[in-house]
Amino acid sequence: MPTILSHPAVPLALGLGLGTRIISPRLLAAGAVASVLPDLDVLAFRLNVSYTEAFGHRGASHSVAFALLLGAFALLFASQLHTSRGRAFTFVAFSAASHGLLDMFTNGGHGVALWWPLSSDRLFFPWQVIEASPLSLRRILGGRGLEVLQSELLWVWLPAVVACGALLLWRRRERSNPSFKRTRLRRSA
Repeated sequence: MPTILSHPAVPLALGLGLGTRIISPRLLAAGAVASVLPDLDVLAFRLNVSYTEAFGHRGASHSVAFALLLGAFALLFASQLHTSRGRAFTFVAFSAASHGLLDMFTNGGHGVALWWPLSSDRLFFPWQVIEASPLSLRRILGGRGLEVLQSELLWVWLPAVVACGALLLWRRRERSNPSFKRTRLRRSA
Protein backbone atom coordinates (compact mmCIF):
# COMPACT_ATOMS: atom_id res chain seq x y z
CA MET A 1 0.00 0.00 0.00
CA PRO A 2 1.06 3.57 -0.31
CA THR A 3 1.43 5.02 3.17
CA ILE A 4 -1.57 6.44 4.94
CA LEU A 5 -0.08 9.86 4.13
CA SER A 6 -0.48 9.45 0.37
CA HIS A 7 -4.00 8.07 -0.02
CA PRO A 8 -5.58 11.50 0.60
CA ALA A 9 -3.63 12.92 -2.38
CA VAL A 10 -6.48 12.06 -4.77
CA PRO A 11 -9.35 13.76 -2.90
CA LEU A 12 -7.09 16.68 -1.98
CA ALA A 13 -6.09 17.24 -5.62
CA LEU A 14 -9.70 17.11 -6.79
CA GLY A 15 -11.11 19.15 -3.93
CA LEU A 16 -8.51 21.89 -4.00
CA GLY A 17 -8.49 21.94 -7.80
CA LEU A 18 -12.27 22.22 -8.09
CA GLY A 19 -12.53 24.76 -5.26
CA THR A 20 -14.84 25.24 -2.31
CA ARG A 21 -17.84 26.18 -4.47
CA ILE A 22 -17.89 22.61 -5.76
CA ILE A 23 -16.20 20.64 -2.95
CA SER A 24 -16.98 22.11 0.47
CA PRO A 25 -14.29 21.87 3.15
CA ARG A 26 -16.40 19.33 5.02
CA LEU A 27 -16.86 17.22 1.91
CA LEU A 28 -13.12 17.42 1.26
CA ALA A 29 -12.46 16.19 4.80
CA ALA A 30 -14.96 13.34 4.32
CA GLY A 31 -13.22 12.38 1.07
CA ALA A 32 -9.82 12.37 2.76
CA VAL A 33 -11.14 10.13 5.55
CA ALA A 34 -12.80 7.83 3.00
CA SER A 35 -9.49 7.52 1.15
CA VAL A 36 -7.73 6.07 4.21
CA LEU A 37 -10.58 4.02 5.77
CA PRO A 38 -9.91 0.89 3.68
CA ASP A 39 -6.63 0.37 5.53
CA LEU A 40 -8.45 -0.24 8.80
CA ASP A 41 -8.49 -3.80 7.51
CA VAL A 42 -4.95 -4.21 8.87
CA LEU A 43 -6.74 -4.82 12.18
CA ALA A 44 -7.71 -8.19 10.69
CA PHE A 45 -4.12 -9.33 11.29
CA ARG A 46 -4.73 -8.89 15.04
CA LEU A 47 -7.85 -11.06 14.69
CA ASN A 48 -5.92 -13.81 12.89
CA VAL A 49 -7.72 -13.18 9.61
CA SER A 50 -5.48 -14.28 6.75
CA TYR A 51 -4.30 -11.64 4.26
CA THR A 52 -5.93 -13.51 1.38
CA GLU A 53 -9.38 -13.92 2.95
CA ALA A 54 -12.25 -11.67 1.87
CA PHE A 55 -11.94 -9.56 5.02
CA GLY A 56 -8.15 -9.70 5.12
CA HIS A 57 -5.88 -6.85 4.05
CA ARG A 58 -6.74 -5.42 0.62
CA GLY A 59 -9.93 -7.46 0.57
CA ALA A 60 -13.52 -6.27 0.86
CA SER A 61 -12.61 -2.85 2.25
CA HIS A 62 -10.61 -2.11 -0.91
CA SER A 63 -13.49 -2.98 -3.25
CA VAL A 64 -15.74 -0.84 -5.38
CA ALA A 65 -18.65 -2.17 -3.29
CA PHE A 66 -17.11 -0.73 -0.11
CA ALA A 67 -16.49 2.60 -1.88
CA LEU A 68 -20.14 2.71 -2.98
CA LEU A 69 -21.23 1.92 0.59
CA LEU A 70 -19.17 4.84 1.92
CA GLY A 71 -20.64 7.04 -0.83
CA ALA A 72 -24.16 6.03 0.22
CA PHE A 73 -23.30 6.86 3.82
CA ALA A 74 -22.07 10.31 2.75
CA LEU A 75 -25.27 10.82 0.77
CA LEU A 76 -27.22 10.52 4.02
CA PHE A 77 -25.14 13.32 5.54
CA ALA A 78 -25.01 15.62 2.51
CA SER A 79 -26.53 18.60 4.32
CA GLN A 80 -23.94 18.32 7.11
CA LEU A 81 -21.24 18.12 4.44
CA HIS A 82 -22.64 21.34 2.88
CA THR A 83 -23.21 19.77 -0.52
CA SER A 84 -25.78 18.03 -2.67
CA ARG A 85 -26.60 14.36 -2.18
CA GLY A 86 -25.21 13.42 -5.59
CA ARG A 87 -21.97 15.29 -5.04
CA ALA A 88 -21.54 13.77 -1.55
CA PHE A 89 -22.06 10.28 -2.93
CA THR A 90 -19.82 10.74 -5.95
CA PHE A 91 -16.91 12.47 -4.23
CA VAL A 92 -16.75 10.15 -1.23
CA ALA A 93 -17.21 6.99 -3.32
CA PHE A 94 -14.51 8.11 -5.76
CA SER A 95 -12.18 9.02 -2.89
CA ALA A 96 -12.64 5.60 -1.28
CA ALA A 97 -12.26 3.77 -4.62
CA SER A 98 -9.01 5.62 -5.27
CA HIS A 99 -7.48 3.74 -2.33
CA GLY A 100 -7.77 0.32 -3.95
CA LEU A 101 -6.71 1.72 -7.31
CA LEU A 102 -3.53 3.22 -5.84
CA ASP A 103 -2.78 -0.06 -4.07
CA MET A 104 -3.04 -1.84 -7.42
CA PHE A 105 -0.01 0.19 -8.56
CA THR A 106 2.18 -1.11 -5.71
CA ASN A 107 4.84 -3.78 -6.08
CA GLY A 108 3.96 -5.83 -3.01
CA GLY A 109 1.24 -7.88 -1.38
CA HIS A 110 -1.33 -10.18 -2.92
CA GLY A 111 -3.32 -7.68 -4.97
CA VAL A 112 -6.65 -5.93 -4.39
CA ALA A 113 -10.10 -7.56 -4.29
CA LEU A 114 -11.50 -4.71 -6.37
CA TRP A 115 -14.64 -6.54 -7.52
CA TRP A 116 -15.54 -8.24 -4.22
CA PRO A 117 -18.18 -9.70 -3.61
CA LEU A 118 -18.61 -10.53 -7.32
CA SER A 119 -15.08 -11.92 -7.49
CA SER A 120 -12.47 -12.78 -4.89
CA ASP A 121 -9.66 -12.37 -7.44
CA ARG A 122 -6.84 -10.11 -6.25
CA LEU A 123 -5.71 -7.66 -8.93
CA PHE A 124 -2.72 -5.48 -9.75
CA PHE A 125 -2.23 -3.05 -12.60
CA PRO A 126 0.39 -4.11 -15.16
CA TRP A 127 2.55 -1.17 -13.97
CA GLN A 128 3.47 -1.73 -10.34
CA VAL A 129 5.56 1.41 -9.90
CA ILE A 130 4.76 2.42 -6.31
CA GLU A 131 6.92 0.89 -3.60
CA ALA A 132 4.71 -1.05 -1.21
CA SER A 133 4.71 0.36 2.29
CA PRO A 134 5.75 -1.94 5.11
CA LEU A 135 2.97 -2.72 7.57
CA SER A 136 5.29 -2.16 10.52
CA LEU A 137 5.66 1.36 11.97
CA ARG A 138 9.29 0.59 12.84
CA ARG A 139 10.08 -0.22 9.18
CA ILE A 140 8.17 2.84 7.89
CA LEU A 141 10.32 5.08 10.10
CA GLY A 142 13.51 3.41 8.83
CA GLY A 143 15.33 3.38 5.51
CA ARG A 144 12.58 1.38 3.79
CA GLY A 145 10.07 4.08 4.71
CA LEU A 146 12.22 6.70 2.99
CA GLU A 147 12.25 4.63 -0.22
CA VAL A 148 8.46 4.32 -0.06
CA LEU A 149 7.96 8.06 0.50
CA GLN A 150 10.25 8.90 -2.43
CA SER A 151 8.26 6.54 -4.63
CA GLU A 152 4.98 8.10 -3.46
CA LEU A 153 6.25 11.61 -4.13
CA LEU A 154 6.96 10.62 -7.73
CA TRP A 155 4.00 8.36 -8.51
CA VAL A 156 1.22 9.75 -6.28
CA TRP A 157 1.88 13.33 -5.17
CA LEU A 158 3.43 14.66 -8.39
CA PRO A 159 0.49 13.49 -10.55
CA ALA A 160 -1.91 14.83 -7.89
CA VAL A 161 -0.23 18.26 -7.96
CA VAL A 162 -0.36 18.27 -11.78
CA ALA A 163 -4.06 17.32 -11.75
CA CYS A 164 -4.81 19.99 -9.15
CA GLY A 165 -2.93 22.58 -11.21
CA ALA A 166 -4.81 21.59 -14.36
CA LEU A 167 -8.13 21.99 -12.55
CA LEU A 168 -7.08 25.39 -11.19
CA LEU A 169 -6.11 26.54 -14.70
CA TRP A 170 -9.41 25.27 -16.06
CA ARG A 171 -11.33 27.21 -13.37
CA ARG A 172 -9.30 30.35 -14.08
CA ARG A 173 -10.01 30.03 -17.82
CA GLU A 174 -13.69 29.50 -17.10
CA ARG A 175 -13.86 32.69 -15.01
CA SER A 176 -11.98 34.82 -17.53
CA ASN A 177 -13.68 33.65 -20.74
CA PRO A 178 -17.01 35.50 -21.23
CA SER A 179 -18.04 33.34 -24.21
CA PHE A 180 -17.58 30.22 -22.10
CA LYS A 181 -19.97 31.67 -19.50
CA ARG A 182 -22.57 32.64 -22.13
CA THR A 183 -22.49 29.15 -23.65
CA ARG A 184 -22.93 27.59 -20.24
CA LEU A 185 -25.83 29.92 -19.43
CA ARG A 186 -27.60 29.08 -22.71
CA ARG A 187 -27.26 25.36 -22.07
CA SER A 188 -28.79 25.66 -18.59
CA ALA A 189 -31.78 27.70 -19.80
